[in-house]
Amino acid sequence: MYGVHPPKNSDAAVAGDTADVIRTYQAWEGSNVFFLGGRFIFGPDIQSIFLSISLIVVPVVIFCVFVGRKLLDDFNHHLGILVMVIAIVLSVYVLTMLLVTSGRDPGIVPRNKRPPEPEVVLDQSLDVGPGQTPQLRPPRFKEVTVNGLTVKVKYCDTCMLYRPPRCSHCSICDNCVDRFDHHCPWVGQCIGLRNYRFYFMFVSSATLLCIYIFAFCWVYAIKIKNSEDTSIWGALIKTPASIVLIIYTFICVWFVGGLTVFHLYLISTNQSTYENFRYRYDRTENPYNRGIIENFKEVFWRSIPPSKNDFRAVVERESETRDGSFGGGFVNSYVAKTPSDIEMGDWKAALNNGSGGVDQYDQTGHNDLRGHPRRSSWGRRSGSWDLTSDIASVASALGDSNRIVGGSSDNLGGQLTGQVRR
Repeated sequence: MYGVHPPKNSDAAVAGDTADVIRTYQAWEGSNVFFLGGRFIFGPDIQSIFLSISLIVVPVVIFCVFVGRKLLDDFNHHLGILVMVIAIVLSVYVLTMLLVTSGRDPGIVPRNKRPPEPEVVLDQSLDVGPGQTPQLRPPRFKEVTVNGLTVKVKYCDTCMLYRPPRCSHCSICDNCVDRFDHHCPWVGQCIGLRNYRFYFMFVSSATLLCIYIFAFCWVYAIKIKNSEDTSIWGALIKTPASIVLIIYTFICVWFVGGLTVFHLYLISTNQSTYENFRYRYDRTENPYNRGIIENFKEVFWRSIPPSKNDFRAVVERESETRDGSFGGGFVNSYVAKTPSDIEMGDWKAALNNGSGGVDQYDQTGHNDLRGHPRRSSWGRRSGSWDLTSDIASVASALGDSNRIVGGSSDNLGGQLTGQVRR
């Protein structure tokens, strides 16, 4: 397992590589944790996965030992075995969806090594002394058109790029995630474009598992009631394991079942959790809503795009620190922070720094609230991200072409010709 920080000596390099060559995952600047040489990527709160696994496995084991095994005698031989087999298979499926959701790239947008290079635009809000270089900064927002509606995309100070539509920066994983839904503490990973489908399958199958165990615990209690000619409460007293499982699954089904219903609503309206809580499309038109059938097809039938990150790619180690300036004047970490620089899960820290509100459009990472120097990119080949190509792909999926409004459409990750908004 490799953590966030890159190796400090050649011993940590991959076998067979030179001292100046490492893997991308070893130089990763986010807060992720990697397993099996970068083949699996998890969030920093990976410990929560073990809690989730235990919350699934322990009740199933209790059910199979104290309930399912007893039903083998009460049912026909084949039906009794089927009760056990369905419980085990459904449990394995739930655990598989949990691990697939947690251990894959959710749709991380690679960082840039340096900020984009706009035209010379002076930030007159910053005092420039004699002999000092004027401070430069890129525009905070760009406007793009999606399905005939204008959508604002925001510059991320941490990743030094303009986020594509529906992308947001997660303060926990410290990455920009495409079609960011939320960071789920139960799976220890961001939920985004590349794992949302599996997240929904995990939640919905967990709901079915709870209902299944809940139902057959009552079946077993009714069997006892009929065989011993007693009341239902007297039968339940004779099987305390069923009482525990009935209470446990009843509570859990409200949680995972509620999530299933909520995400069915989000899918039918083509919203993310973040968009639902932040933008409230019931008051404005949702530019991504294409109708219930097309919205479901987008989640379950459309092919999942490949990862934009090759975590096992061999890269050269860079000794110099990541350059956060351009034109000799722009200091990326010195960009004036506004109330918009508040990330979900980190708003208290922002309030302590004097921010008093929430931005109307989007968010930036929690590292932007601390004016520390950037870490070295270690030769990671993120390159300059072409916003227009990503926006064009989004527009083609939505049935419309995108255009940049109020700025140049040529590689916003590298060249910006728009003027700063005052």
